[in-house]
Amino acid sequence: MDIKYMKRALELAKKGIGYTNPNPLVGAVIVKDGRIIGEGYHALYGSSHAEVNAFKNAKEDVKGATLYVTLEPCSHYGNTPPCANTIVEKGIKKVIIGLKDPNPLVAGRGIKILQDNGIEVITGVLEEEGRKLNEIFLKYITTKLPFCIMKTAMTLDGKIAAYTGDSKWVTGELSRQYVHKLRHRAAGIMVGIGTVLADDPMLNTRLMNEEGCDPIRIIVDSSARIPLEAKALNLNSKAKTIIAATEKADKVKLKALEEKGAEIILTPLKNNRVDLGFLMKSLGERKIDSVLLEGGSRINFAALEAGIVDKVNVFIAPKILGGEGAKTPVGGIGKEFMKDAIELKDIDIQKFGEDIMIEGYIK
Repeated sequence: MDIKYMKRALELAKKGIGYTNPNPLVGAVIVKDGRIIGEGYHALYGSSHAEVNAFKNAKEDVKGATLYVTLEPCSHYGNTPPCANTIVEKGIKKVIIGLKDPNPLVAGRGIKILQDNGIEVITGVLEEEGRKLNEIFLKYITTKLPFCIMKTAMTLDGKIAAYTGDSKWVTGELSRQYVHKLRHRAAGIMVGIGTVLADDPMLNTRLMNEEGCDPIRIIVDSSARIPLEAKALNLNSKAKTIIAATEKADKVKLKALEEKGAEIILTPLKNNRVDLGFLMKSLGERKIDSVLLEGGSRINFAALEAGIVDKVNVFIAPKILGGEGAKTPVGGIGKEFMKDAIELKDIDIQKFGEDIMIEGYIK
């Protein structure tokens, strides 16, 4: 029964996707006499946590009940009071936890508060599922660096565009809708200036039948070549645009970009380009916990070489383009030997219409 109720808590946690960054996704279920009497999830950054919402929604007295929660209850004062103390006050008898919280402010303290007050605690129920659900939070809270997902789409013969540069569309509608779900979940979306100049993308979230959150737009543009009329600078969006530039950028142009509402991050030069490692650290300092990299072949290779990529989502369409001049997902100078190839682990394969998506993590 523990698995059944934890699965329900995980489903509830998913409802917070896109709204809680940089906080974790958490779901909670209260069970008494074999019945669910209360449910809740963390719905919005800065708002009540899952446990508190479950108590608010309880249909009867929770004293003596069992609480299922996907992540260890917090033990510190943040935007809200400690959930561990609230659980004690409510008279909960037993707490089943999916995943211990690696947050240095929690890290077992929540469990200790519960146990010190005579509450039975069981941990590790559906732990791997909880870990995958909160992979963004787990990296960010322990490193203060964003979790980076490299997304790309290619034809069966490995092309992201025809030799003419035409790229609309490589994949089908279902694949593109899933990409907008990825954008909804990520705090930031990053592209290189080459993509902006070639495609002039909006870099926003467009979901079918529901409203999505726009990610912060991050343009890697060492010389600040982005046109002031670019769509990414002229959207009606709550999310801002960040231009990552270097000392090569014209100061007058940078000022004009700031007047358009863009934020400028100046990084050191690395290989005569933006230092991506420095940029990711700067983004983390701004509480940007995740970045969806939707760049072209050059920035994809640079990101892999810089070691900033955690996860890869590759969409493959059943089409053949051909053309020696047609670009591939990862360009740059490339690796000299096969033994140096960047490998993936924990591979998962999904199908979206006629397209296939391969998801994996950098080894």
